Amino acid sequence: MRTIVFIRSLVVAICLVLAPSLAWSAGDRGTADEAKAMVKKAVSLIKEMGPEKAFAQFNDKGNKEFHDRDLYVFVRNMEGNTVSHGANMGMIGNTSLALKDADGKLYNKEMIETATSKGDGWVEYKWVHPQTKKIEQKSSYVERVGDYVVGAGFYK
Repeated sequence: MRTIVFIRSLVVAICLVLAPSLAWSAGDRGTADEAKAMVKKAVSLIKEMGPEKAFAQFNDKGNKEFHDRDLYVFVRNMEGNTVSHGANMGMIGNTSLALKDADGKLYNKEMIETATSKGDGWVEYKWVHPQTKKIEQKSSYVERVGDYVVGAGFYK
């Protein structure tokens, strides 16, 4: 009987320890609809105030319109170079169409091709989650506005 009580107590303790991380992964992740809405808002801002002023808004991590949990805006020019990135400023000026994900997929090239040929769409790839720091499956919605491709993605 004491063994059963001990095992039950141990299971309860483990659940209490794991509960916060499980709650984070379920409730604190962006969704496809939220990522798409963020891109639409970013495209509108570029049209309204011009690229440079809009990029400053996207890069400002304190701006909750363009930084929400694990959602953030990124912008690439038509050559695939990052001109704005809400999660990693180090990518600005340091990317190309040859950028690959963890599996070697030319996802950046696919984003540019999707936005160029269709105007908008979804691209699947693997990327480092900004909060867990682990490589995860990601789907980004991208949309072309002028000479730029604006995107935001959610982690699956």
